[in-house]
Order: sequence, then C-alpha cells, then structure tokens
Amino acid sequence: MKYLGIDYGTKKIGLALSDDGGSMAFPDRVVPNSKEGMEYIHTLIQKHTIQNVVIGHSKNNSGEDNEVMQYVYTYKKELEDEGVNVVLEPEFFTTVQAKRMSDDTLADASAAALILQSFLDKKENERA
Repeated sequence: MKYLGIDYGTKKIGLALSDDGGSMAFPDRVVPNSKEGMEYIHTLIQKHTIQNVVIGHSKNNSGEDNEVMQYVYTYKKELEDEGVNVVLEPEFFTTVQAKRMSDDTLADASAAALILQSFLDKKENERA
C-alpha cells in the first residue's frame, strides 16, 4: 500500500511517496499552494491509487496549533470527503532538518518524507 506524505505550507507544499509496501518514504516534489498544485496532488493520488495521506501536524513552541493548521484541517476534510484516509503526524522543525540534508529547492519534499517516514516507522513498531 502506497502512502502520500504532505508538508503543508501556505506558499509551498512538499510531497513524498512511500514505496509500494508502505515502509520507506521518498521525497517527490514541491508544488505551489495554488489551484495547479492541488490539482497535481489529486492527480498523484489517483495515479498511485493512494488511500492514505499523512500530513504534518505543526505546533508552535507552546504546543498549540500553528496558524497553518487552519488550512490543514480544511484540506484534510476535503480529502476525507473524497474517500481518502488522512492522518496528522506530529512534526517539529522538519523543514529546518530537511534543509540541512538536501538541496533547498527540495527541502519541503524532504520534510514531507521525514513526516511520512515517522508515521511509517510508528506503524511498523506497532506491528512488532
């Protein structure tokens, strides 16, 4: 089963895909947070028959939802209304971490891969 990971930002959205077995996450690309970017995401979901999406749950240093989360909740509901299962995965400074590990142009996709890999690892540990 393939998963899609999303690092949702107000300007850019980082995307990552898992392998077919749902055990490894790989950066895919960064799309603008625009109509075209959303269309690409929906095309990706259909192309890979993705039924599970993992979106980063972003909180501030006080543990409260960041401002971006209002948009994430709206997008999560849209996907769920289309029959996609959406999970929010806690994330903290994943973009900063990703920028240390990858080309800045792919940092948001790398952050999405970190978010998705965190979810996949937890899922695997629950099975063990």
